[in-house]
Amino acid sequence: MDRTLSRPPEIEMTVYAGRPPLRVRLNRAAPLGWWPAVVIALVSLVDKVEFYLVAGALPLIQAEFGFSDTWGGAISTASLVASTILLLPAGYLADTGRRTGLMAAVVGSWALLTLGSGLAPTFAFFFGMRVLLGGASQLYSPPAASLIADYYPPGSRARAYGFERMAYFAGTPIGVVVGGAVGQAYGWRNMFFFVVIPGVLIAALCLTLREPIRGIGDRIGKAQNASGVPGPDAGTATDEVTGAATAEAAEKPRLREVIPQMRYVLTIRPVRLVFIGLGLLFFGISGIMWWLPTFLQRFNGLEVGAAAGIAGGSGLLGIVIGTLLGSRYGDRWQGRYRAWRITLSGGSLLAGALCFAAAIGVPFLGARIAMFALTNAFFGAAIANLTAGLADLLPAERRGVGFAVLQFTLALSGALGPLLVGAVSDVFGSLLYAFAALLVPAAISGLVVLRARSSYDTGAVRT
Repeated sequence: MDRTLSRPPEIEMTVYAGRPPLRVRLNRAAPLGWWPAVVIALVSLVDKVEFYLVAGALPLIQAEFGFSDTWGGAISTASLVASTILLLPAGYLADTGRRTGLMAAVVGSWALLTLGSGLAPTFAFFFGMRVLLGGASQLYSPPAASLIADYYPPGSRARAYGFERMAYFAGTPIGVVVGGAVGQAYGWRNMFFFVVIPGVLIAALCLTLREPIRGIGDRIGKAQNASGVPGPDAGTATDEVTGAATAEAAEKPRLREVIPQMRYVLTIRPVRLVFIGLGLLFFGISGIMWWLPTFLQRFNGLEVGAAAGIAGGSGLLGIVIGTLLGSRYGDRWQGRYRAWRITLSGGSLLAGALCFAAAIGVPFLGARIAMFALTNAFFGAAIANLTAGLADLLPAERRGVGFAVLQFTLALSGALGPLLVGAVSDVFGSLLYAFAALLVPAAISGLVVLRARSSYDTGAVRT
């Protein structure tokens, strides 16, 4: 028997700059391994856990400092607005610098600012710490998204991005639960000290990642599509990839070119529509998750810890199930059906909006919890596929800037949600009316995303 016939298909490629070529096995979903996705997911997790500690313990912090619902929403809003200032420079660094080192530095800075939040003597000082933390919190997103696209070929990107997005959104309910439980049991200041050590450890894990050549994930995907068998001359394959990497290095963008790059990204019609759809979605999600524990406390008579636990638990369950199922079937049927990732995402967004309407409409706690869980499940399925779809649409050497523009959009739109809910609550005297106002952008997001179906496949092929 010829053993070469049973050997898994491989190709020799230069994967990491300055290192010898590797034998890449093309029959694997993750030829470079899943460890990078795990580390990036942990970064996303600790980011959202820390940010949403405040939401879980918000009634306790309000009781100590005595601020209104409007100021309660402004904490999140000001933090997210601050993050938009540094996002575009972060996108430039993601396209030109060492992305793994940038992530490690960002996570390390979070730990110091988290300590400042716990030690705040006044509301003004506390507010300032949250703004500074918000300014740093989004800096990891462009390099992380760019790294995932380089570590994973298109056929497994929905799973890789889904894993990261699942951790990102799972961090929201976990932060709510930890904030409410630790805040009620040990005081709200101690909840910040609780997450400092994990943050330092995850910063160290970022340094275990190697920096891949930009675009290597796309090249692995092309090799997989070409039957998964290396060409007759392995040396030629290696030289081709190395040459592409050298040309890419010569084409790295300069800082003054960031604005033209942004304009180019926005010329891609399905990218524009996905940006708008995700922006509207994050407007609603941020308002829901920031105020949900307080909503359950006021309308279902729960204590702070119980409200945070239920809000976080239902959110976590929905996010995990929705992201796992959505990313699995997003990858499985991508290419079989026209604009599949967009179709799945748009339908999931509309279904999530309906579930959210039911959640705020029914007064019974059990039904309300189930509907909130389903809302998060549908939104999680949509976000995983839309993120993977953007990676398919954006050129490899411009993904850092592209994802920076995306994160800029999400941060700015997400910043308005908590503030709007707090302001409407103060004006009408009820969080119920404020939550109802979020139904409109949640529903419109699905309709906008579905409009990208007609141009998605063409855009993906062009890039």
